[in-house]
Amino acid sequence: MLKLKNKKDIEKIRSSGKILAETFEIIREQIKPGITTKDIDIISYNYINKCKAKPAFKGYMGFPANICISINEEVIHGIPSSRILKEGDIVSLDLGVNLDGYISDAAITLPVGNISEKNMLLIKVTEECLYKGIEMAVTGNRVSDISKAIFCHAKKYNFGVVREYCGHGVGFSLHEAPSIPNYIGNGQNPRLKTGMVIAIEPMINMGGDEIYILDDEWTVKTADSSYSAHFEHTVAIFENKAEILTCL
Repeated sequence: MLKLKNKKDIEKIRSSGKILAETFEIIREQIKPGITTKDIDIISYNYINKCKAKPAFKGYMGFPANICISINEEVIHGIPSSRILKEGDIVSLDLGVNLDGYISDAAITLPVGNISEKNMLLIKVTEECLYKGIEMAVTGNRVSDISKAIFCHAKKYNFGVVREYCGHGVGFSLHEAPSIPNYIGNGQNPRLKTGMVIAIEPMINMGGDEIYILDDEWTVKTADSSYSAHFEHTVAIFENKAEILTCL
């Protein structure tokens, strides 16, 4: 069931999203060779806690950390550990913030030091996919309009598009209806309505579409070991535009 948000709800989610965006800015400054993913997890928790909010992922379906950190061929749901970031890595950060019961969700992929041109292109195109999807998130369009915009842009570069995971409604809980696929399919395709709040999140691979889950039952990797990038914003849908709620 679609859970529409009123103006007050959207402002609460926007406040949550601002904390999330601020957390990313703090982390961005620390992303360099030598930092561990556990260090990043601690940084995220400390700032969110300082803001009187909670990390929305911690404990969700048993997830053991505050933030998902996925490196190189890892797509999503990487668990922070003693692993050290190295020059040339790319790192995807996926974070949720719960502020007084209002939840925002966003993701970014960042270079660690100097990275290859092809990996920089992957990051650039994946972020472009996100914004092309957001452009379609207006009242009267359908979910498939978002999906098509993302998929077609990724395929211009012959990049893989992850199918098993997708965007979703968000706000009152971490995952709500509807699902927002990043590919063109035959699933449910509701019309977008004013007051919907959704998380749009392309997960784009340098190689093929296929993925698998590691034995930790969380970390998702590309089947062909190609690098993967991930971008996400929480957006509110209005008559002629989508407003990004996870920004400064």
